[in-house]
Amino acid sequence: MRRTQTLLALFVVLFLAANALAATPLRDGDIIFHTSRSAQSAAIQRATHSPYSHMGVILYRDGKPFVFEAIATVRYTPLAAWIARGGERYVVRRLKQAPKPAELVKLRAAAKSYEGKPYDLYFEWSDARIYCSELVWKMYRDAMGIEIGGLQKLREFDLTDPAVKAKMRERYGAHVPLEERVISPAAMFESRLLETVATH
Repeated sequence: MRRTQTLLALFVVLFLAANALAATPLRDGDIIFHTSRSAQSAAIQRATHSPYSHMGVILYRDGKPFVFEAIATVRYTPLAAWIARGGERYVVRRLKQAPKPAELVKLRAAAKSYEGKPYDLYFEWSDARIYCSELVWKMYRDAMGIEIGGLQKLREFDLTDPAVKAKMRERYGAHVPLEERVISPAAMFESRLLETVATH
């Protein structure tokens, strides 16, 4: 019985997400944000003072929208499934100056260069492993030479919250890399280069 109820609830969420998408004309290169349900989401929200803890880039494949994102690995996720994973709530932001077709080709090429890379649990500024906002930031840097959101050092975030402290101890032990460069979903969301085109 519980399995049936769970499947029914998932169907309803996917149905509502699909209806919301039909009313929102999304484009290649749009950036989508939501509140992740991952174990580290609460720590990210509290450290950045933002509800947005996960993000990706919308890219169409065979006419269908996907989110190119960094989770366990960097991969394409069907947009409706991505939205359902975040509990339906999401915000889509777009460059105020729309990318040219040639720039979108470069954006896809940048995506290909990162596809399959493992997720970076330690938020290091390298390309060996990569986390969600780092992926989007670097894709736009590589493709268009722009920086969406300002880089910060880890020490600049609010590390005083108990949930944040616990996550730092779990990841780094006693040696937290406070000077590590980081790009957060919050910093990208607040970029003046973007405008909101959909909220749900």
